[in-house]
Amino acid sequence: MKRAIQIAALLLFMASSALHAQEKKRIIINHPGDFTKDEVKYPGADIMSKDDQQVQFEHDGIDLWCDVAVFYRQENRIQAFGNVFFQQGDSIRMSSEEAEYDANTKLAVARGGVNLRNNSMNLTTEEVKFDRNTQQAYYETPGTVRDSANTLTSNRGKYYLEFSKYEFSSDVQITNPDYEIESARLDYYTKSRNAYMYGPSTITGRDYRIYCERGYYNTPGETGYGVKNTRIDYNDRIIYGDSLYFDKAREFASATNNIRVIDSVNNGVIKGHYAEVYKAEDSVFVTKKALAISVFEKDSLYIHGDTLMVTGPEDGRIIRAFRDARFYKSDMSGKSDSIHSDQKTGLTRFITFIPPDVPENQKGKYRPVIWSADSQMTGDSIVLVSDVKTETLDSLKVMGNAFIIQRDSTSHQTYEEEDRKGFNQLKAKDLFGHFENNSLHHIEMIKNAELLFYLWDDKGEFIGIDKQLCGAIHFNITDNQIDRVTSSINVEGKIYTENALPVQERKFPGFYWRGKEMINGVEDLFSEADNNIVLPVIRGVTEPIDPDNPDLSPEDVDDDQEEEETGKAPKAAATKEGRLLPQPGT
Repeated sequence: MKRAIQIAALLLFMASSALHAQEKKRIIINHPGDFTKDEVKYPGADIMSKDDQQVQFEHDGIDLWCDVAVFYRQENRIQAFGNVFFQQGDSIRMSSEEAEYDANTKLAVARGGVNLRNNSMNLTTEEVKFDRNTQQAYYETPGTVRDSANTLTSNRGKYYLEFSKYEFSSDVQITNPDYEIESARLDYYTKSRNAYMYGPSTITGRDYRIYCERGYYNTPGETGYGVKNTRIDYNDRIIYGDSLYFDKAREFASATNNIRVIDSVNNGVIKGHYAEVYKAEDSVFVTKKALAISVFEKDSLYIHGDTLMVTGPEDGRIIRAFRDARFYKSDMSGKSDSIHSDQKTGLTRFITFIPPDVPENQKGKYRPVIWSADSQMTGDSIVLVSDVKTETLDSLKVMGNAFIIQRDSTSHQTYEEEDRKGFNQLKAKDLFGHFENNSLHHIEMIKNAELLFYLWDDKGEFIGIDKQLCGAIHFNITDNQIDRVTSSINVEGKIYTENALPVQERKFPGFYWRGKEMINGVEDLFSEADNNIVLPVIRGVTEPIDPDNPDLSPEDVDDDQEEEETGKAPKAAATKEGRLLPQPGT
Protein backbone atom coordinates (compact mmCIF):
# COMPACT_ATOMS: atom_id res chain seq x y z
CA MET A 1 0.00 0.00 0.00
CA LYS A 2 2.82 2.38 0.89
CA ARG A 3 4.55 1.54 -2.39
CA ALA A 4 1.37 2.40 -4.36
CA ILE A 5 1.08 5.74 -2.59
CA GLN A 6 4.69 6.61 -3.48
CA ILE A 7 4.08 5.79 -7.14
CA ALA A 8 0.89 7.83 -7.19
CA ALA A 9 2.68 10.78 -5.60
CA LEU A 10 5.45 10.53 -8.16
CA LEU A 11 2.96 10.46 -11.04
CA LEU A 12 1.13 13.43 -9.57
CA PHE A 13 4.39 15.38 -9.28
CA MET A 14 5.36 14.56 -12.87
CA ALA A 15 1.94 15.59 -14.15
CA SER A 16 2.16 18.81 -12.16
CA SER A 17 5.65 19.51 -13.56
CA ALA A 18 4.47 18.83 -17.12
CA LEU A 19 1.46 21.11 -16.61
CA HIS A 20 3.73 23.78 -15.18
CA ALA A 21 6.12 23.44 -18.11
CA GLN A 22 3.23 23.68 -20.52
CA GLU A 23 1.92 26.76 -18.71
CA LYS A 24 5.36 28.35 -18.97
CA LYS A 25 4.99 28.17 -22.77
CA ARG A 26 1.75 30.11 -22.63
CA ILE A 27 1.82 33.89 -23.00
CA ILE A 28 1.55 35.55 -19.61
CA ILE A 29 -0.28 38.84 -19.24
CA ASN A 30 1.62 41.10 -16.84
CA HIS A 31 -0.52 44.18 -17.37
CA PRO A 32 -3.75 43.89 -19.39
CA GLY A 33 -4.81 47.56 -19.24
CA ASP A 34 -8.35 48.22 -20.45
CA PHE A 35 -10.18 45.17 -21.76
CA THR A 36 -12.75 44.80 -24.58
CA LYS A 37 -13.80 42.49 -27.42
CA ASP A 38 -14.77 42.85 -31.09
CA GLU A 39 -16.01 39.48 -32.41
CA VAL A 40 -16.69 40.96 -35.85
CA LYS A 41 -13.23 42.32 -36.44
CA TYR A 42 -11.19 40.07 -34.10
CA PRO A 43 -13.22 36.92 -33.45
CA GLY A 44 -12.04 34.97 -30.38
CA ALA A 45 -9.54 37.64 -29.35
CA ASP A 46 -9.15 39.74 -26.23
CA ILE A 47 -8.49 43.39 -27.01
CA MET A 48 -6.34 45.18 -24.48
CA SER A 49 -5.30 48.83 -24.50
CA LYS A 50 -3.08 50.90 -22.25
CA ASP A 51 -4.43 52.77 -19.26
CA ASP A 52 -1.90 54.57 -17.13
CA GLN A 53 0.78 52.29 -18.58
CA GLN A 54 1.28 50.11 -21.64
CA VAL A 55 -0.07 46.61 -22.03
CA GLN A 56 2.65 44.13 -21.11
CA PHE A 57 3.13 40.43 -21.92
CA GLU A 58 5.78 37.88 -21.04
CA HIS A 59 6.74 34.62 -22.72
CA ASP A 60 9.70 32.32 -22.11
CA GLY A 61 12.35 34.98 -21.54
CA ILE A 62 10.90 37.84 -23.61
CA ASP A 63 8.79 40.88 -22.68
CA LEU A 64 6.51 42.80 -25.01
CA TRP A 65 4.89 46.22 -24.46
CA CYS A 66 2.41 48.02 -26.72
CA ASP A 67 -0.46 50.54 -26.68
CA VAL A 68 -3.04 48.08 -28.03
CA ALA A 69 -2.87 44.27 -28.14
CA VAL A 70 -5.13 41.76 -29.84
CA PHE A 71 -4.51 38.60 -27.83
CA TYR A 72 -5.65 35.25 -29.25
CA ARG A 73 -5.52 33.29 -26.03
CA GLN A 74 -6.35 29.89 -27.51
CA GLU A 75 -3.94 30.31 -30.41
CA ASN A 76 -1.27 31.68 -28.05
CA ARG A 77 -0.37 34.66 -30.24
CA ILE A 78 -0.48 38.45 -30.13
CA GLN A 79 -1.02 41.30 -32.56
CA ALA A 80 0.49 44.45 -31.07
CA PHE A 81 -0.06 48.07 -32.19
CA GLY A 82 1.37 51.41 -31.21
CA ASN A 83 4.79 51.99 -29.67
CA VAL A 84 5.56 48.30 -29.65
CA PHE A 85 8.64 47.34 -27.66
CA PHE A 86 10.10 43.83 -27.64
CA GLN A 87 12.92 42.77 -25.31
CA GLN A 88 14.83 39.50 -24.93
CA GLY A 89 16.94 39.68 -21.77
CA ASP A 90 20.00 41.85 -22.30
CA SER A 91 20.65 40.52 -25.81
CA ILE A 92 18.15 42.33 -28.00
CA ARG A 93 15.61 45.16 -27.95
CA MET A 94 13.23 45.92 -30.81
CA SER A 95 10.72 48.75 -31.29
CA SER A 96 8.18 49.22 -34.08
CA GLU A 97 4.77 50.61 -34.93
CA GLU A 98 3.18 47.16 -34.89
CA ALA A 99 4.19 43.53 -34.41
CA GLU A 100 2.98 39.96 -34.32
CA TYR A 101 4.22 37.26 -31.97
CA ASP A 102 3.38 33.57 -32.18
CA ALA A 103 4.37 31.83 -28.93
CA ASN A 104 4.00 28.37 -30.51
CA THR A 105 6.62 29.01 -33.23
CA LYS A 106 8.48 31.72 -31.27
CA LEU A 107 8.40 33.88 -34.37
CA ALA A 108 8.08 37.68 -34.05
CA VAL A 109 7.38 39.99 -36.97
CA ALA A 110 7.81 43.75 -36.48
CA ARG A 111 6.60 46.33 -39.00
CA GLY A 112 6.80 50.08 -39.47
CA GLY A 113 9.83 52.07 -38.32
CA VAL A 114 11.51 48.99 -36.90
CA ASN A 115 14.55 49.58 -34.68
CA LEU A 116 16.46 46.48 -33.52
CA ARG A 117 19.47 46.97 -31.27
CA ASN A 118 21.86 45.41 -28.83
CA ASN A 119 24.95 46.73 -27.06
CA SER A 120 27.05 46.96 -30.23
CA MET A 121 24.71 47.88 -33.10
CA ASN A 122 21.43 49.44 -34.17
CA LEU A 123 19.28 48.29 -37.15
CA THR A 124 16.49 50.39 -38.67
CA THR A 125 14.21 49.10 -41.44
CA GLU A 126 10.52 48.67 -42.22
CA GLU A 127 10.06 44.99 -41.38
CA VAL A 128 12.01 42.44 -39.33
CA LYS A 129 11.29 38.77 -38.70
CA PHE A 130 12.88 37.40 -35.56
CA ASP A 131 13.07 33.63 -35.06
CA ARG A 132 13.76 32.93 -31.39
CA ASN A 133 14.43 29.24 -32.07
CA THR A 134 17.45 29.99 -34.24
CA GLN A 135 18.13 33.42 -32.69
CA GLN A 136 18.17 34.96 -36.15
CA ALA A 137 16.59 38.16 -37.44
CA TYR A 138 15.72 38.74 -41.12
CA TYR A 139 14.73 41.75 -43.16
CA GLU A 140 13.96 42.16 -46.87
CA THR A 141 13.35 45.91 -46.90
CA PRO A 142 16.11 48.50 -47.21
CA GLY A 143 17.85 48.70 -43.85
CA THR A 144 20.57 50.64 -42.06
CA VAL A 145 22.89 49.26 -39.39
CA ARG A 146 25.01 51.55 -37.24
CA ASP A 147 27.74 50.62 -34.80
CA SER A 148 30.37 52.71 -33.05
CA ALA A 149 32.32 53.32 -36.27
CA ASN A 150 30.36 52.36 -39.38
CA THR A 151 27.04 52.86 -41.09
CA LEU A 152 25.91 49.90 -43.21
CA THR A 153 23.02 49.85 -45.65
CA SER A 154 21.53 47.01 -47.72
CA ASN A 155 18.28 45.86 -49.27
CA ARG A 156 18.23 42.52 -47.44
CA GLY A 157 19.91 41.14 -44.38
CA LYS A 158 20.08 38.49 -41.70
CA TYR A 159 21.37 38.88 -38.14
CA TYR A 160 22.79 36.00 -36.07
CA LEU A 161 22.54 36.92 -32.39
CA GLU A 162 24.85 34.11 -31.25
CA PHE A 163 27.73 35.40 -33.40
CA SER A 164 26.82 39.12 -33.48
CA LYS A 165 26.94 38.72 -37.24
CA TYR A 166 25.07 40.27 -40.14
CA GLU A 167 24.70 38.81 -43.63
CA PHE A 168 23.93 41.65 -46.03
CA SER A 169 22.88 41.29 -49.66
CA SER A 170 21.79 43.53 -52.53
CA ASP A 171 23.43 46.97 -52.75
CA VAL A 172 25.44 46.68 -49.54
CA GLN A 173 27.32 49.81 -48.48
CA ILE A 174 29.53 50.60 -45.49
CA THR A 175 30.23 54.27 -44.83
CA ASN A 176 33.03 55.54 -42.61
CA PRO A 177 34.88 58.90 -42.59
CA ASP A 178 38.04 57.10 -43.77
CA TYR A 179 36.63 54.62 -46.31
CA GLU A 180 33.56 53.27 -48.09
CA ILE A 181 32.71 49.68 -49.01
CA GLU A 182 30.23 48.67 -51.70
CA SER A 183 29.37 45.01 -52.18
CA ALA A 184 26.80 42.69 -53.69
CA ARG A 185 27.02 40.37 -50.68
CA LEU A 186 28.82 40.99 -47.38
CA ASP A 187 29.03 39.46 -43.89
CA TYR A 188 29.76 41.81 -41.00
CA TYR A 189 30.54 41.17 -37.34
CA THR A 190 29.40 43.94 -35.03
CA LYS A 191 31.94 43.14 -32.27
CA SER A 192 35.13 42.68 -34.32
CA ARG A 193 33.83 44.88 -37.18
CA ASN A 194 35.28 42.39 -39.67
CA ALA A 195 33.71 42.27 -43.14
CA TYR A 196 33.70 39.24 -45.48
CA MET A 197 32.79 39.90 -49.09
CA TYR A 198 31.17 37.38 -51.45
CA GLY A 199 30.53 39.00 -54.83
CA PRO A 200 31.71 42.16 -56.63
CA SER A 201 32.99 44.53 -53.93
CA THR A 202 34.86 47.85 -53.87
CA ILE A 203 36.70 49.40 -50.91
CA THR A 204 37.60 53.05 -51.39
CA GLY A 205 39.95 54.72 -48.91
CA ARG A 206 41.53 58.14 -48.92
CA ASP A 207 44.51 57.02 -51.01
CA TYR A 208 43.64 53.52 -52.19
CA ARG A 209 40.92 51.54 -53.92
CA ILE A 210 40.41 47.76 -53.71
CA TYR A 211 38.18 45.61 -55.90
CA CYS A 212 37.54 41.91 -55.32
CA GLU A 213 34.80 39.33 -55.72
CA ARG A 214 35.72 37.42 -52.60
CA GLY A 215 37.67 38.78 -49.69
CA TYR A 216 38.06 40.04 -46.14
CA TYR A 217 38.45 43.50 -44.62
CA ASN A 218 39.12 44.50 -41.02
CA THR A 219 37.45 47.89 -40.81
CA PRO A 220 39.14 49.20 -37.61
CA GLY A 221 42.66 48.53 -38.93
CA GLU A 222 41.90 48.96 -42.64
CA THR A 223 43.61 45.68 -43.48
CA GLY A 224 42.36 42.82 -45.60
CA TYR A 225 42.76 40.60 -48.61
CA GLY A 226 41.00 39.52 -51.77
CA VAL A 227 41.21 36.10 -53.38
CA LYS A 228 39.08 36.39 -56.51
CA ASN A 229 39.48 38.88 -59.40
CA THR A 230 41.29 41.26 -57.07
CA ARG A 231 42.76 44.66 -57.89
CA ILE A 232 44.34 47.42 -55.78
CA ASP A 233 44.79 50.98 -57.04
CA TYR A 234 47.65 52.29 -54.91
CA ASN A 235 49.19 55.69 -55.67
CA ASP A 236 49.96 55.57 -59.40
CA ARG A 237 50.18 51.75 -59.48
CA ILE A 238 47.49 49.20 -60.21
CA ILE A 239 48.09 45.75 -58.70
CA TYR A 240 46.41 42.54 -59.84
CA GLY A 241 46.87 39.02 -58.45
CA ASP A 242 45.12 35.80 -57.56
CA SER A 243 45.48 36.86 -53.93
CA LEU A 244 46.11 40.39 -52.67
CA TYR A 245 46.82 41.60 -49.13
CA PHE A 246 46.55 45.22 -47.98
CA ASP A 247 47.58 47.08 -44.81
CA LYS A 248 46.74 50.79 -44.62
CA ALA A 249 48.79 51.55 -41.46
CA ARG A 250 51.96 49.96 -42.86
CA GLU A 251 51.26 51.42 -46.30
CA PHE A 252 51.89 47.96 -47.65
CA ALA A 253 50.31 45.63 -50.20
CA SER A 254 51.34 42.21 -51.48
CA ALA A 255 50.14 39.94 -54.27
CA THR A 256 50.46 36.22 -54.89
CA ASN A 257 50.19 34.23 -58.15
CA ASN A 258 49.71 35.70 -61.63
CA ILE A 259 50.41 39.22 -60.46
CA ARG A 260 50.64 42.37 -62.56
CA VAL A 261 51.80 45.75 -61.28
CA ILE A 262 50.94 48.47 -63.77
CA ASP A 263 52.71 51.84 -63.64
CA SER A 264 49.90 54.02 -64.95
CA VAL A 265 52.17 57.09 -65.27
CA ASN A 266 55.21 55.56 -66.98
CA ASN A 267 53.39 52.99 -69.11
CA GLY A 268 55.24 50.04 -67.58
CA VAL A 269 54.16 46.63 -66.34
CA ILE A 270 55.75 44.17 -63.91
CA LYS A 271 54.65 40.54 -63.83
CA GLY A 272 55.47 37.61 -61.57
CA HIS A 273 53.99 35.33 -58.96
CA TYR A 274 54.75 37.30 -55.81
CA ALA A 275 55.00 41.05 -55.24
CA GLU A 276 55.29 43.51 -52.40
CA VAL A 277 54.45 47.20 -52.68
CA TYR A 278 55.64 49.76 -50.11
CA LYS A 279 53.84 53.05 -50.61
CA ALA A 280 55.96 55.19 -48.26
CA GLU A 281 59.16 53.96 -49.91
CA ASP A 282 57.58 54.12 -53.36
CA SER A 283 58.96 50.66 -54.09
CA VAL A 284 57.86 47.35 -55.58
CA PHE A 285 59.52 43.95 -55.11
CA VAL A 286 58.62 41.12 -57.48
CA THR A 287 59.91 37.55 -57.60
CA LYS A 288 58.92 34.12 -58.97
CA LYS A 289 59.22 34.50 -62.75
CA ALA A 290 59.49 38.26 -62.42
CA LEU A 291 59.28 40.32 -65.62
CA ALA A 292 59.39 44.10 -66.14
CA ILE A 293 58.02 45.51 -69.41
CA SER A 294 58.88 49.05 -70.51
CA VAL A 295 57.05 50.29 -73.59
CA PHE A 296 59.03 52.25 -76.17
CA GLU A 297 57.72 53.61 -79.45
CA LYS A 298 56.67 50.59 -81.56
CA ASP A 299 58.65 48.25 -79.30
CA SER A 300 58.95 46.97 -75.71
CA LEU A 301 61.91 46.20 -73.48
CA TYR A 302 61.53 43.10 -71.27
CA ILE A 303 63.73 42.67 -68.18
CA HIS A 304 63.79 39.50 -66.07
CA GLY A 305 65.61 38.51 -62.91
CA ASP A 306 65.15 36.21 -59.97
CA THR A 307 64.03 39.35 -58.13
CA LEU A 308 62.92 42.69 -59.55
CA MET A 309 62.89 45.88 -57.50
CA VAL A 310 61.29 49.10 -58.75
CA THR A 311 61.86 52.18 -56.59
CA GLY A 312 61.54 55.94 -56.80
CA PRO A 313 58.84 58.52 -57.57
CA GLU A 314 56.94 58.57 -60.83
CA ASP A 315 59.45 60.86 -62.57
CA GLY A 316 62.49 58.89 -61.40
CA ARG A 317 61.79 55.16 -61.40
CA ILE A 318 64.73 52.78 -60.94
CA ILE A 319 64.41 49.14 -62.04
CA ARG A 320 66.85 46.60 -60.60
CA ALA A 321 66.99 42.95 -61.65
CA PHE A 322 69.03 40.61 -59.48
CA ARG A 323 70.50 37.14 -60.04
CA ASP A 324 70.61 35.87 -63.61
CA ALA A 325 69.20 39.09 -65.03
CA ARG A 326 68.14 39.03 -68.68
CA PHE A 327 66.55 41.42 -71.17
CA TYR A 328 64.89 41.20 -74.58
CA LYS A 329 63.61 43.57 -77.25
CA SER A 330 62.72 42.75 -80.82
CA ASP A 331 66.22 43.32 -82.22
CA MET A 332 68.41 42.88 -79.14
CA SER A 333 68.75 40.72 -76.01
CA GLY A 334 71.27 40.10 -73.27
CA LYS A 335 72.08 38.86 -69.79
CA SER A 336 74.25 39.64 -66.78
CA ASP A 337 74.29 39.09 -63.02
CA SER A 338 72.17 42.20 -62.49
CA ILE A 339 70.58 45.03 -64.46
CA HIS A 340 70.15 48.59 -63.13
CA SER A 341 67.88 50.92 -65.13
CA ASP A 342 67.46 54.55 -64.02
CA GLN A 343 64.59 56.41 -65.67
CA LYS A 344 65.81 59.81 -64.52
CA THR A 345 69.28 59.50 -66.07
CA GLY A 346 68.20 57.19 -68.89
CA LEU A 347 71.03 54.75 -68.06
CA THR A 348 70.58 50.97 -68.04
CA ARG A 349 73.67 49.19 -66.67
CA PHE A 350 74.47 45.49 -67.07
CA ILE A 351 76.65 44.38 -64.16
CA THR A 352 78.43 41.05 -63.62
CA PHE A 353 80.82 39.77 -60.99
CA ILE A 354 83.75 37.73 -62.33
CA PRO A 355 85.33 35.40 -59.73
CA PRO A 356 88.99 36.37 -59.19
CA ASP A 357 90.33 32.89 -59.98
CA VAL A 358 88.78 32.67 -63.48
CA PRO A 359 91.46 32.43 -66.22
CA GLU A 360 91.51 35.15 -68.87
CA ASN A 361 90.24 32.91 -71.68
CA GLN A 362 87.17 32.00 -69.56
CA LYS A 363 86.16 35.49 -68.45
CA GLY A 364 83.95 35.91 -71.52
CA LYS A 365 81.66 33.31 -69.95
CA TYR A 366 80.88 35.70 -67.08
CA ARG A 367 80.93 39.14 -68.68
CA PRO A 368 77.67 40.94 -69.53
CA VAL A 369 76.51 39.90 -73.00
CA ILE A 370 74.25 41.42 -75.65
CA TRP A 371 73.02 39.62 -78.76
CA SER A 372 71.73 41.19 -81.93
CA ALA A 373 70.78 38.71 -84.66
CA ASP A 374 73.87 36.46 -85.03
CA SER A 375 76.17 38.92 -83.27
CA GLN A 376 77.39 38.59 -79.68
CA MET A 377 78.73 41.58 -77.75
CA THR A 378 80.56 41.33 -74.40
CA GLY A 379 82.58 43.65 -72.19
CA ASP A 380 83.48 44.46 -68.61
CA SER A 381 80.63 46.97 -68.38
CA ILE A 382 77.68 47.54 -70.73
CA VAL A 383 75.43 50.61 -70.57
CA LEU A 384 72.33 51.44 -72.64
CA VAL A 385 71.51 55.16 -72.79
CA SER A 386 67.96 56.39 -73.37
CA ASP A 387 66.73 59.86 -74.25
CA VAL A 388 64.67 60.77 -71.16
CA LYS A 389 62.61 63.32 -73.11
CA THR A 390 61.64 61.18 -76.08
CA GLU A 391 61.82 57.87 -74.13
CA THR A 392 63.74 56.27 -76.99
CA LEU A 393 67.07 54.41 -77.00
CA ASP A 394 69.95 56.75 -77.82
CA SER A 395 73.31 55.01 -77.47
CA LEU A 396 75.27 51.99 -76.23
CA LYS A 397 78.55 51.92 -74.32
CA VAL A 398 80.78 48.89 -73.70
CA MET A 399 83.70 49.83 -71.47
CA GLY A 400 86.67 47.47 -71.15
CA ASN A 401 87.36 44.33 -73.22
CA ALA A 402 84.70 45.10 -75.84
CA PHE A 403 84.36 42.01 -78.01
CA ILE A 404 81.91 41.38 -80.86
CA ILE A 405 81.57 37.90 -82.35
CA GLN A 406 79.36 37.18 -85.34
CA ARG A 407 78.71 33.87 -86.97
CA ASP A 408 79.79 33.88 -90.56
CA SER A 409 76.73 32.17 -92.04
CA THR A 410 78.51 31.28 -95.29
CA SER A 411 81.31 29.57 -93.38
CA HIS A 412 78.77 27.31 -91.73
CA GLN A 413 77.89 25.93 -95.12
CA THR A 414 81.56 25.20 -95.83
CA TYR A 415 83.04 24.02 -92.55
CA GLU A 416 81.35 21.23 -90.65
CA GLU A 417 83.74 20.77 -87.77
CA GLU A 418 83.11 23.08 -84.81
CA ASP A 419 86.69 24.37 -84.70
CA ARG A 420 86.57 25.28 -88.38
CA LYS A 421 83.34 27.26 -88.23
CA GLY A 422 83.94 30.87 -89.17
CA PHE A 423 83.35 33.68 -86.67
CA ASN A 424 83.78 37.30 -87.62
CA GLN A 425 85.36 39.15 -84.69
CA LEU A 426 85.76 42.79 -83.65
CA LYS A 427 87.73 43.61 -80.53
CA ALA A 428 88.79 46.83 -78.79
CA LYS A 429 89.10 48.42 -75.39
CA ASP A 430 85.81 50.36 -75.66
CA LEU A 431 82.73 50.43 -77.88
CA PHE A 432 80.20 53.16 -78.60
CA GLY A 433 76.97 52.50 -80.47
CA HIS A 434 74.20 54.80 -81.67
CA PHE A 435 70.51 54.03 -82.14
CA GLU A 436 68.08 55.21 -84.76
CA ASN A 437 64.37 54.56 -84.24
CA ASN A 438 65.21 52.38 -81.21
CA SER A 439 67.43 50.09 -83.32
CA LEU A 440 71.22 49.88 -83.11
CA HIS A 441 72.52 51.56 -86.27
CA HIS A 442 76.21 52.61 -86.02
CA ILE A 443 79.10 51.29 -83.88
CA GLU A 444 82.56 52.67 -83.23
CA MET A 445 85.25 50.58 -81.47
CA ILE A 446 88.35 52.39 -80.25
CA LYS A 447 91.76 51.71 -78.65
CA ASN A 448 93.75 48.60 -79.56
CA ALA A 449 91.12 47.54 -82.08
CA GLU A 450 91.37 44.17 -83.85
CA LEU A 451 89.35 42.77 -86.73
CA LEU A 452 88.97 39.29 -88.23
CA PHE A 453 86.49 38.86 -91.07
CA TYR A 454 85.67 36.09 -93.54
CA LEU A 455 85.38 37.55 -97.05
CA TRP A 456 83.16 36.19 -99.83
CA ASP A 457 82.37 37.48 -103.30
CA ASP A 458 78.91 37.98 -104.75
CA LYS A 459 78.91 34.43 -106.13
CA GLY A 460 79.57 32.93 -102.70
CA GLU A 461 83.18 32.12 -103.47
CA PHE A 462 85.57 32.34 -100.53
CA ILE A 463 88.10 35.19 -100.90
CA GLY A 464 90.07 34.98 -97.69
CA ILE A 465 90.27 36.02 -94.03
CA ASP A 466 90.86 39.70 -93.32
CA LYS A 467 92.84 40.15 -90.08
CA GLN A 468 93.81 43.64 -88.90
CA LEU A 469 95.17 45.73 -86.02
CA CYS A 470 94.21 49.40 -85.86
CA GLY A 471 93.24 52.30 -83.63
CA ALA A 472 89.50 52.31 -84.42
CA ILE A 473 86.85 50.37 -86.28
CA HIS A 474 83.57 51.80 -87.60
CA PHE A 475 80.62 49.90 -89.03
CA ASN A 476 76.84 50.00 -89.47
CA ILE A 477 74.16 47.49 -88.55
CA THR A 478 71.92 46.79 -91.53
CA ASP A 479 69.13 44.23 -91.29
CA ASN A 480 70.74 43.04 -88.04
CA GLN A 481 74.03 42.33 -89.83
CA ILE A 482 77.45 44.02 -89.58
CA ASP A 483 77.88 46.16 -92.70
CA ARG A 484 80.38 48.65 -94.17
CA VAL A 485 83.27 47.94 -91.82
CA THR A 486 86.12 50.46 -91.99
CA SER A 487 89.37 50.59 -90.06
CA SER A 488 91.36 53.69 -89.21
CA ILE A 489 94.44 54.90 -87.32
CA ASN A 490 97.62 52.88 -87.87
CA VAL A 491 95.99 50.04 -89.72
CA GLU A 492 98.09 46.86 -89.97
CA GLY A 493 97.03 43.56 -91.45
CA LYS A 494 96.30 41.57 -94.55
CA ILE A 495 93.94 39.10 -96.16
CA TYR A 496 94.94 35.47 -95.63
CA THR A 497 94.08 32.54 -97.81
CA GLU A 498 92.37 29.63 -96.12
CA ASN A 499 95.56 27.60 -95.77
CA ALA A 500 97.74 30.57 -94.81
CA LEU A 501 95.99 31.22 -91.48
CA PRO A 502 95.97 28.26 -89.06
CA VAL A 503 92.68 27.44 -87.35
CA GLN A 504 94.08 28.21 -83.89
CA GLU A 505 94.86 31.77 -85.03
CA ARG A 506 91.32 32.45 -86.23
CA LYS A 507 90.08 33.34 -82.74
CA PHE A 508 91.31 36.31 -80.75
CA PRO A 509 92.38 35.83 -77.11
CA GLY A 510 89.35 35.99 -74.85
CA PHE A 511 87.08 34.47 -77.51
CA TYR A 512 84.08 32.77 -75.88
CA TRP A 513 81.02 32.02 -78.01
CA ARG A 514 77.76 31.87 -76.02
CA GLY A 515 75.35 31.07 -78.82
CA LYS A 516 73.52 28.41 -76.80
CA GLU A 517 72.53 31.09 -74.25
CA MET A 518 71.08 33.40 -76.91
CA ILE A 519 67.67 34.88 -76.07
CA ASN A 520 65.41 34.82 -79.12
CA GLY A 521 62.09 35.67 -77.49
CA VAL A 522 60.36 36.58 -74.24
CA GLU A 523 60.05 32.93 -73.19
CA ASP A 524 63.83 32.51 -73.42
CA LEU A 525 64.17 35.01 -70.59
CA PHE A 526 63.06 32.34 -68.13
CA SER A 527 65.24 29.52 -66.87
CA GLU A 528 64.12 25.95 -66.35
CA ALA A 529 63.70 26.71 -62.65
CA ASP A 530 61.47 29.69 -63.51
CA ASN A 531 59.25 27.53 -65.71
CA ASN A 532 58.97 24.82 -63.04
CA ILE A 533 57.84 27.07 -60.19
CA VAL A 534 55.07 25.41 -58.17
CA LEU A 535 52.54 28.07 -57.22
CA PRO A 536 50.93 27.97 -53.77
CA VAL A 537 47.26 27.10 -53.64
CA ILE A 538 45.12 30.16 -52.95
CA ARG A 539 42.49 28.99 -50.51
CA GLY A 540 39.21 30.74 -49.94
CA VAL A 541 38.21 31.04 -53.60
CA THR A 542 35.52 28.38 -53.22
CA GLU A 543 35.82 27.47 -49.53
CA PRO A 544 34.49 29.56 -46.63
CA ILE A 545 36.71 32.45 -45.49
CA ASP A 546 35.07 33.25 -42.19
CA PRO A 547 37.34 32.67 -39.16
CA ASP A 548 35.07 34.65 -36.81
CA ASN A 549 32.52 31.86 -36.99
CA PRO A 550 34.28 28.52 -37.61
CA ASP A 551 31.23 26.46 -36.70
CA LEU A 552 28.79 27.98 -39.17
CA SER A 553 28.50 25.84 -42.28
CA PRO A 554 27.29 26.89 -45.74
CA GLU A 555 24.07 24.99 -45.10
CA ASP A 556 23.21 27.55 -42.40
CA VAL A 557 22.95 30.30 -45.01
CA ASP A 558 20.03 31.04 -47.35
CA ASP A 559 20.26 29.24 -50.69
CA ASP A 560 18.67 32.12 -52.58
CA GLN A 561 21.56 34.48 -51.94
CA GLU A 562 24.48 34.22 -54.34
CA GLU A 563 27.65 32.60 -52.96
CA GLU A 564 26.60 32.80 -49.31
CA GLU A 565 29.28 30.57 -47.84
CA THR A 566 30.70 30.95 -44.36
CA GLY A 567 32.59 28.57 -42.18
CA LYS A 568 36.06 27.45 -41.28
CA ALA A 569 38.69 29.90 -42.44
CA PRO A 570 41.70 29.02 -44.55
CA LYS A 571 44.85 31.09 -44.76
CA ALA A 572 43.63 32.73 -47.90
CA ALA A 573 45.72 35.76 -48.77
CA ALA A 574 49.20 36.89 -49.67
CA THR A 575 51.58 37.14 -46.73
CA LYS A 576 51.31 40.27 -44.63
CA GLU A 577 54.81 40.02 -43.21
CA GLY A 578 56.53 41.66 -46.17
CA ARG A 579 60.04 41.56 -47.58
CA LEU A 580 59.56 38.59 -49.85
CA LEU A 581 58.82 35.87 -47.32
CA PRO A 582 58.51 32.31 -48.70
CA GLN A 583 55.24 30.62 -49.64
CA PRO A 584 52.80 33.57 -49.42
CA GLY A 585 49.12 32.87 -49.86
CA THR A 586 49.21 29.36 -48.43
